[in-house]
Amino acid sequence: MTHVLEVTNLRKRFGGIAAVDGVSFHVDEGEILGIIGPNGCGKSTTFNCILGQLAPSDGEVLLDGRVITGMRPSELNRLGVSRTFQLLQVFPQLTVRENLILAGQEHRGTMLTRLFGAPDAGLGPEAERMIAVFRLDHLTHTPASELSYGQQKLLDAAMAFMAGPRLALLDEPTAGVNPTMLSDFKERLRTINREQGATFVVIEHNMEFVMSLCTRLVVMAEGKVLAEGGPAAIRANPAVVEAYLGH
Repeated sequence: MTHVLEVTNLRKRFGGIAAVDGVSFHVDEGEILGIIGPNGCGKSTTFNCILGQLAPSDGEVLLDGRVITGMRPSELNRLGVSRTFQLLQVFPQLTVRENLILAGQEHRGTMLTRLFGAPDAGLGPEAERMIAVFRLDHLTHTPASELSYGQQKLLDAAMAFMAGPRLALLDEPTAGVNPTMLSDFKERLRTINREQGATFVVIEHNMEFVMSLCTRLVVMAEGKVLAEGGPAAIRANPAVVEAYLGH
C-alpha cells in the first residue's frame, strides 16, 4: 500500500545536536494524524524538513511513493502540499476573499494567468466555498487586520485548504485561539476532511483538541518517536504519561 506521506529515518542535526533523530511515520489517505510532544522535542523541525524549509541531514520523505526529500516549498505547493505556520501568514491589508484567492494562486496560478487571466484567477467560486465552510461569510470583504486573532486563524486554515491540497500540515492551529472558538474550529476541520477527503497532519499542544480530532497520534520526545497509536492507547501509554501527558 502506498501512503500519502511516508517519512523514513529522518534526521536533522545542528552542529552536534540532533533536533530530529531517526523519525519515521506515515499518513494514509483521508487520515487526520496528530503529532504531539513537549516543547523542543523536534515537531516543528520535522515539519520544516518535510516541507523544504530545512534540508534534512539524513532520511527520506515520500509523497504518494515519490521522493520529495529536499524539494523547495514552491515545488511542493505545485504537488499539492500546503501548510500553516505557528505565526500567522495572512496579509493584513487584503480582505478575507483576497487572501484566499492569493493563497489559491500560489498553488494554481502562473505568471500568465496573473497577467492575462480573470481578476480573481478563476478562483472566486472556490474562495466563496471556503468562506462558507469556515463560516466567514459576514467577513468576506473585511481586511484581515480587522479580524480577531481567532478569525485570522480560521482564515489561515482556510487558505491552506484553498487549492484542495493533497496533503496539508497544520502547525499549532489552535495557538492563541479563544477557547469558545475551538469547538467550531474543530468542526470546520472535520468538514474539510469529510467533504474534500482531505488528508492532514496536525502539530498541537491542546491535548483535548488533538485527541478528539485525530484518528491516530505520533508522540515525539527528544527528537525521536516515543509512541504511536490511537488516542485511547496514547492516553494509557505509561511512557507518554511520564514524558508529556503527566507534566
